Amino acid sequence: MPRSKLFTKSFDPHGVYPCPVCRVGKISHIPLMEAMGCDFCHEIFTVNVEQQQIKMPSRQPPLIWRWNGFNWAEAQLEGVELGWGYGLAAASFILLPTTLIGIVAYYFPPTPGDIFTWFPYIWTILTFLSHLSIIIWIFIEVYQIPVAAYLRAMNRWRNRQMER
Repeated sequence: MPRSKLFTKSFDPHGVYPCPVCRVGKISHIPLMEAMGCDFCHEIFTVNVEQQQIKMPSRQPPLIWRWNGFNWAEAQLEGVELGWGYGLAAASFILLPTTLIGIVAYYFPPTPGDIFTWFPYIWTILTFLSHLSIIIWIFIEVYQIPVAAYLRAMNRWRNRQMER
């Protein structure tokens, strides 16, 4: 028997597991429901015991995590397949405009002694940062990462720690 199978445990809907959303809290069974909830970020998950999955129905399309015996496998959007083409498109969206601006700034520099000699370099950096922030924003929107809820929960946790 492979070593990885010796120490794995199958998914038990009445067990306690790490939260796949906030990665800080623990999810456990909610009494009188076929659901699990996190004690930190307060997300609710529906359970599919046969496929060893939990689903976060609070967003559309829902996120699904599969239990692999040790932890939750990466989140997947229900009914959506994201392939390598999306990664290639995101990388080209970031790198092509930045490269174009950088090449133009290199081949057509401002005149020496001008007060705006720094402008093409700053423009290249701003192009990179703005395109990168757009891709990060799209990633957060697609996967509905609860950044604000996570920060609020971390603030509550920090306040509780300071009260002790």
